[in-house]
Amino acid sequence: VQLQASGGGLVQAGGSLRLSCVASRRIGGTWAMAWYRQPPGKQRELVASMTVGGTTDYLDSVKGRFTISRDNARNTVHLQMNSLKPEDTAVYLCNVVAKPYSYWGQGTEVTVSS
Repeated sequence: VQLQASGGGLVQAGGSLRLSCVASRRIGGTWAMAWYRQPPGKQRELVASMTVGGTTDYLDSVKGRFTISRDNARNTVHLQMNSLKPEDTAVYLCNVVAKPYSYWGQGTEVTVSS
């Protein structure tokens, strides 16, 4: 499975971006998905996840601002990011898991200016 992430860019603090991750094949209800990010000079961290059953979880610092969603018909995972802060600056990567397999997108860069 190939994952193509898009939607990153430069935005001012307080702005919004919507990231998308399109899979090259059908992703159905048996796939778990997540968005990670890697800030400059820091380790990768889990930002948002959605289980097979649809339960979502978020990094504390993005709760209430970010929303992960899936569109099975379009084989797409989204991350809606609102009220962006400079500390959200990072490369964002999507991850799709169908155990025992895990697939990663190439990343899309988000820069939030103050």
